[in-house]
Amino acid sequence: MTKNKKEVNIETRKGSTMDEWPEPIVRVQSLAESNLSSLPDRYIKPASQRPTTIEEAPAATNIPIIDLEGLFLEDGSPDEAIMTQISEACREWGFFQVLNHGVRPELMDAARENWREFFHLPVNEKETHRNSPKTYEGYGSRLGVEKGAILDWSDYYFLHLLPPHLKDFNKWPSFPPTIREVIDEYGKEVVNLCGRIMKVLSLNLGLKEEKFQDAFGGENIGACLRVNYYPKCPRPELALGLSSHSDPGGMTILLPDDQVFGLQVRKNDMWITVKPHPHAFIVNIGDQIQILSNSAYKSVEHRVIVNSEKERVSLAFFYNPKSDIPIQPLQELVSTHNPPLYPPMTFDQYRLFIRTQGPQGKSHVESHVSPR
Repeated sequence: MTKNKKEVNIETRKGSTMDEWPEPIVRVQSLAESNLSSLPDRYIKPASQRPTTIEEAPAATNIPIIDLEGLFLEDGSPDEAIMTQISEACREWGFFQVLNHGVRPELMDAARENWREFFHLPVNEKETHRNSPKTYEGYGSRLGVEKGAILDWSDYYFLHLLPPHLKDFNKWPSFPPTIREVIDEYGKEVVNLCGRIMKVLSLNLGLKEEKFQDAFGGENIGACLRVNYYPKCPRPELALGLSSHSDPGGMTILLPDDQVFGLQVRKNDMWITVKPHPHAFIVNIGDQIQILSNSAYKSVEHRVIVNSEKERVSLAFFYNPKSDIPIQPLQELVSTHNPPLYPPMTFDQYRLFIRTQGPQGKSHVESHVSPR
């Protein structure tokens, strides 16, 4: 498939740096533990991007909360009321929380706390898992390979669960002793949840229930996990834990910190701080589903703020198309009156943008719109 000019330029300009980071990596945990009284310049966001410069929604505002209990009835048919709630959330918000989703609460807690324990290890013990920008797998502290870029106040761990040939336990932490077993089980349960939601996304657009799943590659999908660690920050009003972006993949299932708020979602030019419901997942639509739905469903900008008093740990599970399948608006959703908004592009090509440029709002999916 022909690559668009922007992507070729990115590969040409960045190709020589994709095996290594452009400058020495500094772990944010190390900075936080050094009792800084001020924030290093590399983490101070431009004034327009700081958490306090854009209006925030009233504190009571929250993303929709949807109870999935009884989503599929005994005869296999979906509950219309729940379907409608999901449809409205996907069209109007791009984000929603789900309760009674089928993943055991004790497994959710175990997953989060295993990772918290991992991040509490001394930094030098985690360095054996350090990553590179080539695959991002392992222990990392930045997105994007632009030299001199303003960085986010976070460390992370990235690993693959699907397809099976990319799942390599040797690239997973071995401490705490239960972490591999817990994350493997957690991943399988979240994949099942994603499959159920994908059926609803298809049905709500008048398609056969397997349509979105088939467009992703059927059972040959990609699934990966990014565990985010946001240490205490001496000047949280100047920094972000994760800059504003929309997720480049298909769908994200977020297990948030159960003690500390941090995720903010942009709606109507205001930032809404998400208040997680106990043992709920936060679901958000990614760019690939926006593209498949021809923009009926929207991926939405979001970011993470940090805290001077408390650390945060969250688990972002990315459910993605098979990486080499061209993704484009589904034929059933386009017509002469509703032409396709996006040209075909594989997810492998698409995600190169965030891996080289870092988080950049919704600029990538917006630049991907077909010329008229």
